[in-house]
Order: sequence, then C-alpha cells, then structure tokens
Amino acid sequence: MRPLRLIALTALAALAAAACASGEEPGWTYAPAPSPTPIVVPSTGPDASAEPSSSASEVPGQAVIELSAQNIKFDKASIVAPAGQPFQIRFVNNDAGVLHNVAIKDANGTVVFQGEIFSGVDTRIYDIPALGAGEYQFICTVHPNMVGTLSVG
Repeated sequence: MRPLRLIALTALAALAAAACASGEEPGWTYAPAPSPTPIVVPSTGPDASAEPSSSASEVPGQAVIELSAQNIKFDKASIVAPAGQPFQIRFVNNDAGVLHNVAIKDANGTVVFQGEIFSGVDTRIYDIPALGAGEYQFICTVHPNMVGTLSVG
C-alpha cells in the first residue's frame, strides 16, 4: 500500500513541476469582483401599503406640507392645506429613538387620518385624502401634548 502512495505522490509532484516549468501563462487571471451597483433607497421609508399611511413618495403637482418633530414637539403650531384635494405631509422625526406620527382629527374629534408610528431619526411621506374646508387638529398619537392646527381651505 505504501509503494502505491509513494508512486502517486511522485507522479503528482512531477505533473505540478512540469506545469510550472512549461512557461505557459495560465488561462485565467484574477480580477477583483466588480463594485455592486448602488441601490437607491427612498428616504421616505421601505414599503408602501394599501392604507393611507406612510412610505409613499412625493407626487408631482400635489401639495406637500413640511412638518417635523424635535424635542417631543412639532416645529409648527399650524399648517395649511388645499380643500377638496389630496395632499401629502412630509414628516421628519428628528428625535432619535423616539416614536412619533401624525394623525388628523376633524372638529368633532374623529380621526380622519392616522399615519404610521415610527422611530426617529427618519422621514415618512403621508398621503392625506381630500378634506373639506375647515379647521382640523393634527396630533402625535404617541404624545398627545404634541398638537397643532390644520387649516384646510
């Protein structure tokens, strides 16, 4: 059994030596893997849903209202939107690790829209359905002390 191993190893060594001494270039070359193509991820969030919540993208020609939260308060006490037309709220949560959202209540206190609750620092674009003219309240449902007035007209 030992002589067979010795013969096999000797033969392999001879083949390897012959291949190296042949002076031929190998049929392949090493090249680093190409850079992956960058994936563009919208800053508005990962997945859109059928609900009128968040993570949509801005729609050209549609009104977009800018609103943000920082230090557990909204940056604006009042915002204005067009009557009878859908619009969007681009909501930026600047409170790292803190949950926020935007909900809209009518004059009777009925919730007419409720956006996704999400942790900051992050952004969502909320698609708001057309609202009739009037005064509404916007609120963070996580922090009821965060309130403002939405004037639709």
